[in-house]
Amino acid sequence: MINTKDIVIDYFKSGIKSKKDFKIGVEHEKFLFNNQNNKRVDYQKIKEMFSALLEFGWNPILEKENVIGLNKGGKNITLEPGNQIELSGDKLNHIHEACAESHDYLFELKQVTKKLNISIVSAGFDPISKLQDIPNNPKQRYKLMTKDMPPRGELSLDMMYRTCGTQLNIDYNSETDFMKKFRIVNSIVPISIALFANSSIVEKKKSNYLSYRSRVWQNTARGGLPKLFLENLDFEKYSDFIIDFPILFIHHKEKYLSGKKYKFKHFMDGKINEINNRLPNENDLATHLSTIFTENRLKKYIELRSMDTCGWDCLCSGPAFYIGMLYGNLDEVYEIISKWDKNKIINAYLEAPQKGFNTQLMGKDLLYWSSTLLDISRKGLENRDVLNKSGKNESLFLNHLQKVIDNKTTNADQMISKFSKNKDLTELYDK
Repeated sequence: MINTKDIVIDYFKSGIKSKKDFKIGVEHEKFLFNNQNNKRVDYQKIKEMFSALLEFGWNPILEKENVIGLNKGGKNITLEPGNQIELSGDKLNHIHEACAESHDYLFELKQVTKKLNISIVSAGFDPISKLQDIPNNPKQRYKLMTKDMPPRGELSLDMMYRTCGTQLNIDYNSETDFMKKFRIVNSIVPISIALFANSSIVEKKKSNYLSYRSRVWQNTARGGLPKLFLENLDFEKYSDFIIDFPILFIHHKEKYLSGKKYKFKHFMDGKINEINNRLPNENDLATHLSTIFTENRLKKYIELRSMDTCGWDCLCSGPAFYIGMLYGNLDEVYEIISKWDKNKIINAYLEAPQKGFNTQLMGKDLLYWSSTLLDISRKGLENRDVLNKSGKNESLFLNHLQKVIDNKTTNADQMISKFSKNKDLTELYDK
């Protein structure tokens, strides 16, 4: 049972791995649309799709007889509130493996979506649908979230039903290593927003944002970039943060109960009457940690969550960008960001969704910082020197980002350009 802060700290310490055992986990979400009417797919269509994917060796994940996901080995396909689907990848050794995993998944998905007349949209925000037109699904926790989150963040439902992101999970080999990595990934969130912006069209119009998804996450309950994350945050301080953080829901006897009256501290103190004052176990802690929607967060590994979903051609570039820095060249990045003023980082964070590369940070624009970090990342990937069958290292996955920087044109700019030319909705679909 978890009833002291020391037990929470030990939970994070148990994530420490030796460097040779570091893994990479990539998660990415996609929107699905019916070709006949340009509307988001409903749960019935999801069930058909999941059923068709069983042919590829996937197994159903059930909740009260409802299929809510699929599993194959160390991979899961999960169902988001508006029937977005997410691949949570296996724990892998390098970007070559992570990219191969994504392309295997794309191959399977394409066979099934073609058969069911479904199109995929790789964007950070649904470019077509109004919120009220998006179907839901019977996953229990989403009913509670739909009710409890909007009062504390005005765009919470947009986050749930209309956003898609790419996430990278990384390891740490000590508390000090965690502290460095966590400070870096939080300090460069504005750069991540600008570089991976891919959500400029909203409800078939230009939104005046390059990453409308990031704007939504900044106005979501339990989200944002706490100033605390830009300091030297150790396991104890992170434990204090999550213990004092409100509970979203409690999973008790196969039911989800609202936690809106309580903080995790109340749970640890045995003060929640609805569950007979029982104390939290490790599963309860894991649930709490996964319902804190900050730009980055800690479990037994670090989750990086500030990238818009990317098309299949650039899906591997975000993970490669971060791995080059965090696994290949940590100290050089830390040397740069440790001099930054946290108020200026927060200001850039708030401006980046709209201004993109033109956002200022420490007297330079984010295009400058993107280029600087890309060079550091490339060096890091070259240092790692993990080769594919053709003898190329992981830096090949940075080519997409190099083009973005050289042309000063993000995926969001390309989306605006394509859509503005003919306003054809099919331009928004993956080819």
